[in-house]
Amino acid sequence: MGLFDTFGISASGMTSERLRLDLISNNIANMNMASRPNDPNSPVYRRKVPLFAEQLRQTFQANGLEPKGVGVRVKAIVADSAPPRIVNDPSHPLADEQGNVAYPNINIVNEMIDMITASRTYEANVTALNAAKSMALKALEISRG
Repeated sequence: MGLFDTFGISASGMTSERLRLDLISNNIANMNMASRPNDPNSPVYRRKVPLFAEQLRQTFQANGLEPKGVGVRVKAIVADSAPPRIVNDPSHPLADEQGNVAYPNINIVNEMIDMITASRTYEANVTALNAAKSMALKALEISRG
């Protein structure tokens, strides 16, 4: 593994965690978005989560292609399949005939835990990047020496 591979691994981790933080923020922002239950014209917001995939260094000797890369990438962004939270509020403008309103099934505690985890993972990648940079600078100082 080369020096720039280390930078690439940390950078891909930071980019992935930044996207994860963006999705968590979006989930929190939309957690109180009401809609009419079972209305195809007004679908309930679904919690979004990223699916990460490992990017392995792969060589394609048969085709002579270059290695694909290292680190992590976002494979997909998927919507949570949990059913919406139904609240009986007949005075709400979006209430159906029974007085029910549908809200996204988003738990603020889970979102905050995910946010702390993503933030700490981002910080760990920054620390790894800074350590690799520091080692590279020390190696350059030794070679000048």
